[in-house]
Amino acid sequence: MTDDNEKSPGAALLARLGGRLAGFRGKLQADAPLAPVVWFRAGGPADLLALPADADDLALLMRALPDEVPVSVIGLGSNLLVREGGVEGVVVRLSAKGFGQVMVEDGNRIRAGAALADRRLAAHALEAGLGGFAFYHGIPGGLGGALAMNAGANGVETCERVVEVSAIDRKGKRHILSNADMGYSYRHSGAPADLIFVEAVFSGEAGDRDAIRAQMDAVQNHRETAQPIKSRTGGSTFKNPQQAKAWQLIEEAGCRGLTIGGALVSEMHCNFLINTGNATGHDLETLGETVRARVLETCRVRLDWEIRRIGRFKKGYIVEPFMGRSSDRDSG
Repeated sequence: MTDDNEKSPGAALLARLGGRLAGFRGKLQADAPLAPVVWFRAGGPADLLALPADADDLALLMRALPDEVPVSVIGLGSNLLVREGGVEGVVVRLSAKGFGQVMVEDGNRIRAGAALADRRLAAHALEAGLGGFAFYHGIPGGLGGALAMNAGANGVETCERVVEVSAIDRKGKRHILSNADMGYSYRHSGAPADLIFVEAVFSGEAGDRDAIRAQMDAVQNHRETAQPIKSRTGGSTFKNPQQAKAWQLIEEAGCRGLTIGGALVSEMHCNFLINTGNATGHDLETLGETVRARVLETCRVRLDWEIRRIGRFKKGYIVEPFMGRSSDRDSG
């Protein structure tokens, strides 16, 4: 038997928590690989991966965790880059079984769990004859991420459909937030960072099913013809700056088709990074920061990441923002 100093980070954390997690009904896995659950299929492990059974179980977990233990939340892994050094503390993943419910309510509303896939929300809206949700057919990932980043497509954003959001904080307390409380702006929510979204109510309008289906087909056709959806990618890499398109700036900077290790700037849509088969999280992040540096140098525009990056850098593999270029600090 080894002592605590010889245990892995995850095993040591699990041992430290000990009886604090009594009554937790979900699953806990120390040193859990995250690469298999993120769309890039790259990155290191979670110190401790927690899959709560439902919202009450999540609240129990949050109450049990000491304040100093970091908590990260992941959904379907579509908009996420995990670094090789692994993710410190507890990574919470909401399961479809516990957080994927969906219910059509009076007043052209839909109540859905945060783990429900965006495409499934669009499908349920179609079945109910509710318009205003077709854009979700083209967004990869789950509703938790869509709520957190105000995901949008085809000229529509999540903020236009949200009525209220249910969340649990680090103390295990439940909160109900109105649309205004979410503080939405472009690809951003101003809600407190410690909240974990578990459910939301959305509002649509009565619509013709054939017309809704046609809208969804148009969204799907656009994705299939303009985006590398069959590749290992995290979706749109950078936010669009004001009065510009990220992909156009990336092309102007000569980055279409650029490669680092196993990471590639997509030839089909150059705001997508692709794992061609053996890319590491370091390859992907280095490529992203190289693109940002070249766009800054060529176009004098700072691109902001849309993809969320979490975890520790592996020793000796730190990636500097904009590749550490001073021009980032000096430009206006």
